[in-house]
Amino acid sequence: MEATMSAHYADPKLKIFALNSNKPLAEKIAAEVGVELGKSSVRRFSDGEIQINIEESIRGDDIYLIQSTSAPVNDNLMELLIMIDALKRASAHTINVVIPYYGYARQDRKARSREPITAKLVANMLERAGADRALVLDLHAAQIQGFFDIPVDHLMGAPLLADYFLSNNYVGDDTVVVSPDHGGVTRARKLAEFLKSPIAIIDKRRPRPNVAEVMNIVGSVAGKHAIIIDDMIDTAGTITLAAAALKNAGAKSVMVAATHAVFSGPAVERLTNSVIEQVVVTDSIQQPEKNKMDKLVTVSVGPLIGRAIKHIHENRPVSPLFENRFRKDAE
Repeated sequence: MEATMSAHYADPKLKIFALNSNKPLAEKIAAEVGVELGKSSVRRFSDGEIQINIEESIRGDDIYLIQSTSAPVNDNLMELLIMIDALKRASAHTINVVIPYYGYARQDRKARSREPITAKLVANMLERAGADRALVLDLHAAQIQGFFDIPVDHLMGAPLLADYFLSNNYVGDDTVVVSPDHGGVTRARKLAEFLKSPIAIIDKRRPRPNVAEVMNIVGSVAGKHAIIIDDMIDTAGTITLAAAALKNAGAKSVMVAATHAVFSGPAVERLTNSVIEQVVVTDSIQQPEKNKMDKLVTVSVGPLIGRAIKHIHENRPVSPLFENRFRKDAE
């Protein structure tokens, strides 16, 4: 009996559970891993309180819990925290939170006096609830990894986006990768390396939140296919202004690539009416029907996250999955 129990705990079973934020992505991740989604239910009491039931035994298992903390941010965050607590009390061996989109990531520092650092608060809550590891995708600020005192695997969307543009022959000197601000230069350079293309930078100032004024373009864009890359598209004000500036500077075409399609407020209307020809995003955030548009191209992160989960569970390095182009035939 002791030998059997010892063998079980030496090789815990991998199980994947999903909450309500992005079930279609969770199904793709589970398919890549080769397991069925775990059985659980999320209900709400009449006053809005969340009740979660885990409908199968998870004792001694390694659990991977998938939940983007996208809109409605607070509901999805509470679902995640409550589920972690339920898994912990049900004697899971490890609880690995998989957060394709990490909400509150833009509140990562004190920009003014008496402001909270909410990205750190969320990390504290996840740890206190019982998370043992976090797997995230394209954090708004890389230093958020340091807000955790548990291991954090930070996947990048650039290789996936690069594969899309490479497959459509947007390569070399005919293409220019554009950072919408100085802070995104590292991300733009990474995509440019994949495409073997030059980069340009939009020099702008922001007089108040969600309002940007384009000032200048650093780099040559005339006669080139311009690809603006950012980690997320929120209200699309910055992106559409940048696209118009690039077009006025002689760009042959303008496309936008981003990992997270937040699409809040007037974003869809702005993108639809802009000079942007394609909006290439991932499925880290599930899009409602009202956000669908002809320009929208969605690249799935399911296979990438699924492969990362397999690497983590088998104690293999995850770094090759985001240091190199993502290839389905690569392990």
